[in-house]
Amino acid sequence: MYYFIVNPDAGSGQSGKTWKKLERQLNHLRIEYQAFLTEKQGDAMAEAARLTEGCREPRIIITVGGDGTMNEVLDGLVFCGPVTLGYIPTGLGNDLARSLKLPRKPSRCLKKILNPKYHKLLDYGVMCYGERLEHRRFLVSAGIGMDGAVCHEMADLKWQQTFNRLGLGKLCYGAAGVRQLMAACPVKGYLLLDGAQKVELNHIYFISTHIHPFEGGGFKFAPSADPCDGKLTLCVVHHSAKARLIPFLASSFMGHQKKYRGVRCYNCQEVEIHLEHSMPVHADGESCGCRQEVQIRCIPGKVRMIV
Repeated sequence: MYYFIVNPDAGSGQSGKTWKKLERQLNHLRIEYQAFLTEKQGDAMAEAARLTEGCREPRIIITVGGDGTMNEVLDGLVFCGPVTLGYIPTGLGNDLARSLKLPRKPSRCLKKILNPKYHKLLDYGVMCYGERLEHRRFLVSAGIGMDGAVCHEMADLKWQQTFNRLGLGKLCYGAAGVRQLMAACPVKGYLLLDGAQKVELNHIYFISTHIHPFEGGGFKFAPSADPCDGKLTLCVVHHSAKARLIPFLASSFMGHQKKYRGVRCYNCQEVEIHLEHSMPVHADGESCGCRQEVQIRCIPGKVRMIV
């Protein structure tokens, strides 16, 4: 039995049309399946919890949507028994699919899921914040600062869907990044890596923490990130001259791998981030409010995924 969690609103509503085609394919092949279509934020998380809570039987759960939908599914999973995940990307950013090199065509993704040749045990991250230590899982990346501000802005843009329909979604992210860079006010802070190494920093614009190399629809901030190595890859962007960050952002936008002054990368299993002032936070592009302190750790090899 295959369990599908479908976000019909992903990809500016194109995901719903894609699902109808996939459903016809499943029925033609006489595949036994159940499908749940989300209606609002949080539905995918609730359905993933319902499917796995207290269940010790094997489950194959397929997400049809974007990185945000996949994030909700991961956040809702209860690891009581064997769970295998599949992903049919129908969103706009699709950073997870880009990293895993999944087929672009949903029909090919479905074929791969129904006839799996490879599985990977992937890491995921957990971010804790607030006085009550709320937590949020993430599969691709989490960040604090300017990249979080871009995610917050993109969630509020009413004209974003128009750009997405024209195939200009990445350009929309780029424009939001330029606006947030112009408005950004850097802060002082420090990192505590694996509870031992303290790194003090001035002029912090953002800190992105990666399981996979990409975020924001293809910005390659962490080229060395490996989703199977049991570690986080941190990209810390800080510089006294804001304009000096533009070449780095442009290069990342194009997917290039270069070194720039004011950009540091670290590998660790867990990190504490302490800032002088609160900054916007995101997990897989989903807003987690504004925070001054966050704790992030890597959970190694827990997610079994069809690739």
